[in-house]
Amino acid sequence: MSQLNIAPLVQAVVDNKASDLHLNAGDKPSLRIDGSLVKLNYQELTGADVDELCSVFLSDRQKKRLKEQGEVDGMYAYSQEARFRFNVYKTLRQTSAALRLIPTKTPLLEDLNAPDVFTNLTKLHRGLVLVTGPTGSGKSTTLASMIHEINRTQKRHIVTIEDPVEFLHTPIKSVISHREVESDTKDFTSGLKYVLRQDPDVILIGEMRDKETIAAALTAAETGHLVFGTLHTNSAPKSINRIIDSFEAAEQSQIRAMLASSLQAVISQTLVPKIGGGRVAVWEIMINNDAISNLIREQKIHQIYSTMQLGQNTTGMQTQTKNLVNLINQGIISQDYAINAAYYPDELKRQLGMR
Repeated sequence: MSQLNIAPLVQAVVDNKASDLHLNAGDKPSLRIDGSLVKLNYQELTGADVDELCSVFLSDRQKKRLKEQGEVDGMYAYSQEARFRFNVYKTLRQTSAALRLIPTKTPLLEDLNAPDVFTNLTKLHRGLVLVTGPTGSGKSTTLASMIHEINRTQKRHIVTIEDPVEFLHTPIKSVISHREVESDTKDFTSGLKYVLRQDPDVILIGEMRDKETIAAALTAAETGHLVFGTLHTNSAPKSINRIIDSFEAAEQSQIRAMLASSLQAVISQTLVPKIGGGRVAVWEIMINNDAISNLIREQKIHQIYSTMQLGQNTTGMQTQTKNLVNLINQGIISQDYAINAAYYPDELKRQLGMR
């Protein structure tokens, strides 16, 4: 009879308002709380212990994949109040796991204190909107809130292609089709190939991992669909370069032209610890306009940031530096945490009057 039970561990995530649970062979379980890891008062785990704990949510197919490929992704519905995205993986031939708490209630954009420009983007009928940032920066939550805004205000067909499906949206005004990679479609490329036959208005791509997925997303955006996608990049210029650099040199001119015409916005975000506990989202927002579109076509990506700086008062654009300064002035975050999170720390220090 099993001696280990994962329920107290995942309940600890909920009770401590943690974002992640780490189960590593040779160590005690750890929670990530406000960005920092805290070890639980629990026994050190062996690889066999982690196997036993994860057996609750791993299907036979997933166990086979873990054995053959060394890692597997999926979702674990612990209760009506808590769902977890998990990655179970091998470390030195021992099993380890990372579980991330996924809110069961999708927050409104106003719950995130998102700028008005986020709502404006949900009203578009075509083009590509990117939400970028490192792992754990809240990209999925921001995208889910934007999809929820469309769902509750507009009559549209929303198709999500994710690995795995994270936020489950109950249809309100929109029709919603959730598609999970491997369970509902072979991969992102296949899902995007056939999505255009499903009469979508809005397409959410969980992750733009390769050039085939990126190319399909750009095509969908060009052909009259509103496409939301994510990249693991920091800042708008780096996100644009990442897309272009995914292609061979001979293809890059065409990709620049497609990006220049179809890209609507890049939202780059990170989470910064708040004074007194919790974390706050910090956004850099680039809105595509004629000036930025020309810079993309002319291979002058390095000039985009200057254009964003100049357009902050009139276009809805915002640099991360400006957002950080505002949060410091409001007493929400400390200077030290802001500098650690800054894409351009020297610029931030200058604006704060620091040497």
